[in-house]
Amino acid sequence: MTRWNLLKSGDPVISEILDKALHDVEITPQEGLELYNAQGTDFHLVGMVADELRQRRVGNLVTYIVNRNINFTNVCIKQCGFCAFSRDFREDEGYFLPSEEIVRRTIEARELGATEVCIQAGLPPDMESGLYEKICQDIKSKVPDIDIHGFSPEEVLYGATLSKVSFSEYLSRLKDAGVGTLPGTAAEILDQNIRDKISPGRISVNDWIDIIKTAHRLGIRTTSTMMFGHVESLQDRVKHIALIRDIQKETGGFTEFVPLNFVHTEAPMYKHNLHDNIMQGGSGKDVLLTHAVARIMLNNSIDNIQMSWVKEGQKMSQLLLMWGANDFGGTLINESISTSAGAGYGQLIRPREIRKLVREIGRIPAQRNTHYDILHKFDRDSEGVGADTLDVADDARFGSYKELIKINKFRYVNPRRV
Repeated sequence: MTRWNLLKSGDPVISEILDKALHDVEITPQEGLELYNAQGTDFHLVGMVADELRQRRVGNLVTYIVNRNINFTNVCIKQCGFCAFSRDFREDEGYFLPSEEIVRRTIEARELGATEVCIQAGLPPDMESGLYEKICQDIKSKVPDIDIHGFSPEEVLYGATLSKVSFSEYLSRLKDAGVGTLPGTAAEILDQNIRDKISPGRISVNDWIDIIKTAHRLGIRTTSTMMFGHVESLQDRVKHIALIRDIQKETGGFTEFVPLNFVHTEAPMYKHNLHDNIMQGGSGKDVLLTHAVARIMLNNSIDNIQMSWVKEGQKMSQLLLMWGANDFGGTLINESISTSAGAGYGQLIRPREIRKLVREIGRIPAQRNTHYDILHKFDRDSEGVGADTLDVADDARFGSYKELIKINKFRYVNPRRV
């Protein structure tokens, strides 16, 4: 490939690493760290190689999913420094959606073309041990064809602990109740020292890995994530990515990797300056490099790199699709967690807007399901083909997080006080 003669003009260390990547040789964490430090022409070469690897791996399709987030409660026993979503059970803004409201939102989402609901929430005190199973059973009884992408490793740990069963037993119960896949969230940075700093008492690295591997062994696939741009170092990031890669080589259970930029504005640890040298999320250059390094390090093991339009906005998302990412994520409909932290890009993106953004950069939009099966490929510029009901729905009907925390009928009531 003559265009890769450009590599010869750059830093010889960077050039050698990128040449290895182009020849499908696994990149070490130290080499990933070198790529993070690329400057000038080398910086652009990192992006070009990531884009080339993306094209070889998954072609020119940009996938997305029509889905809805249902964060059924914001009440949580944990006090993570990065989380502006959660509320203590004594606060007035705590809410808890009853099962019938969760089901109603699922039915509405399905009618609007959604194939998935993502169920995640806080960890309310005195939670019934079978709550997660009941939510899934109630959903499946009314909407049997919806994919339930639900319950992070943190929630699995909580549910298993309350039920006094092993992770394997509890995950089997969730699977039987209707869970298809797990969000690989609650990962943040998989380094215990950092976790003890930003989220003391949160799920440990070892438990996160154990739950993820157990889920994979049971045939429950998961996503994988990394929250960056807070107190971690670049070395912490590449070690995290390498750990995700090692798990994938062992289990093959990850569907995607999602870098998540820290939204600092309302995060308690930033607002109260709890840590020295805390960052305000990654810069534009940092965000680009993080997605590119993820593609380069994971390209031989994980097909899909997803970027977060909620955290990066639509224009930056287009750039990330040219720096190694290939998946646009979901329509979400009700995005609460990033929004409460200060993200300003809304709680919903319509399918037609995703398709427009993808076409603007010369790629082909394709709707997928949770398992990355392609449901419809939009290989011609026609909104009349495969148009979604969600494209014309009035977003006022979905409400907002700010409105939800003020609705009296959904206000959290501590079971001890009933």
